[in-house]
Amino acid sequence: MSRVRQRSMVVRQTIRSSFFLAFILLQQGPDQVESQKLGGFVQTNGTRFIVNGDVVYFSGFNAYWMMLESSFPSERGKVSTTLEQASSYGLTLARAWAFSDGGQWPLQSSPGSYNENMFKALDFVISEARRNGIYLILSLVNNFDGFGGRKQYVQWARERGQDVSSDDAFYTNDVIKGYYKNHVKTVLTRINTVTSIAYKDDPTIFAWELINEPSCKSDLSGSTLQAWIQEMAAYVKSIDNAHLLEVGMQGFYGASMQGRRQFNPNGYVEGSDFISHNQVPGIDFTTIHGYPDTWLANWTSEEQLRFLQNWTQIHVSDSSAILKKPLLFTEFGKSLEPRGSTADQRDAFYGQVYESAFASARDEGPLGGGLFWQLLAQGMDGLRDGYEIVLTQHRSTASIISQISRRVSELNRSRRHG
Repeated sequence: MSRVRQRSMVVRQTIRSSFFLAFILLQQGPDQVESQKLGGFVQTNGTRFIVNGDVVYFSGFNAYWMMLESSFPSERGKVSTTLEQASSYGLTLARAWAFSDGGQWPLQSSPGSYNENMFKALDFVISEARRNGIYLILSLVNNFDGFGGRKQYVQWARERGQDVSSDDAFYTNDVIKGYYKNHVKTVLTRINTVTSIAYKDDPTIFAWELINEPSCKSDLSGSTLQAWIQEMAAYVKSIDNAHLLEVGMQGFYGASMQGRRQFNPNGYVEGSDFISHNQVPGIDFTTIHGYPDTWLANWTSEEQLRFLQNWTQIHVSDSSAILKKPLLFTEFGKSLEPRGSTADQRDAFYGQVYESAFASARDEGPLGGGLFWQLLAQGMDGLRDGYEIVLTQHRSTASIISQISRRVSELNRSRRHG
């Protein structure tokens, strides 16, 4: 979620059904699932994800911090603990950063100059995910300042004499685009020092993400971002055609379908376009994020849940009918910090996201799973942002996570053997 990273880095019946789902799942308690093993590369077939020819669905989480924490010997165990606990709860997909640009603990300290210790930390994250049967979505740069992001790329160019006045130059300046392409190539061709497998050859990696939550407010038409996505998608695929690729979008609609803008929260226009950007050749699946408590802070919890249902349904419909690609809910969360939000409200929120995802999967729709923001281990208080889930502490939410993971696992088995 953007603000989080900058700091540390439909009807009442629907509302009632969400609370009822959360209540039922809570009564059942957390399941300890059988040990998970990764299959082969994740691919797509129409609007579905497949592994070794079988349709698969995912239950996942965000842990953007794993590379950074792994770089500190005293903290590395928390990464192992987080992935082990996640696996025991049936979670099969994680999303994390494969960037840290400039700053105190960089992966890339300056254009083309890399910190080997930080790269070895990323090696460790990938190897631990592999060991625990968890796929990874790795994001390649941030739209925001956290961990450097495109602002740092623009600053590097300015320091080297480029006349750039806006962070949006990240998308248009040839020198900056060259910096980004070099980072892409460096990461994709990296040989893991733990597994001896090149990243581009490692099936542990589910997908690459071009940029976390892209926006371009200097061109609200979406044309600038469209051109950048076209160029960078082609570049990524020229190096690695084995892995899936996604943009990193929150899901905001743009100029290509004006009528869809009514679904954007508070009429947000960010210079991005869910339809046209996801039609770019090389983009394999669509993504959305969901933070109604931030986007619609003055709305009631019931109104926010109603928005969330509509937000999810329209993207499911468009991913299926227009884009004909799978969809992942790559970030969703509800903070317990603002205005006295309760655990019950968060559980209802999670319940609705999960029920939407499971209903789509059950009906052979395009929504392949959801990844909550964010998962932490015990003893990581410095990274708490109100959205965090610690599985051993947030018992009611952890139970909901466990139960949906079990249902997804059972659905995968039935599709595999059906």
